[in-house]
Amino acid sequence: MARQAYGSRPLAELVDGAMGEALARQGFASADVIAAWPDIAGDPLGTYSQPVKLEWPKRARPEPDAAPPPATLVILVESAFALDAQHMAPLLIERINALYGWGCVGKIVLKQGPVRRPPPRRPPARPLAPGEEAAIAGATGSVEDASLRDALARLGREIVSRQGRAR
Repeated sequence: MARQAYGSRPLAELVDGAMGEALARQGFASADVIAAWPDIAGDPLGTYSQPVKLEWPKRARPEPDAAPPPATLVILVESAFALDAQHMAPLLIERINALYGWGCVGKIVLKQGPVRRPPPRRPPARPLAPGEEAAIAGATGSVEDASLRDALARLGREIVSRQGRAR
């Protein structure tokens, strides 16, 4: 019996195991297309669209040594970008097939609707001037509890570093 090794592993190794069944129900063999979608579709289409499922055609009898027939990729796209997606469909098919290394996608079907997007990233906080650090240290220096003092100092640094930035 092999002993299981514990420790850190790349997240990519865990995604297929955790999501494999859900992806299989949608026709995806792995999370490759979903994870690489922003790169496959490019900007801005990658932000305003997402692959939903791969629909594989039913086969009567699989022939040995024959490649399976290509699937249809269903993409959810926001209305304003549907025309762009329609024009880019041949390029998207080519990029996906290049990712997999064989002609697995033959057609794209577009469904219009809202696409869930991650919230926009906030820019990093600006570094504080020595005077600002001293003011924060002076304001929190009288707090006796060290963990509370550190938390208040972090809060103060965040507030001061974000001042003057457009919201």
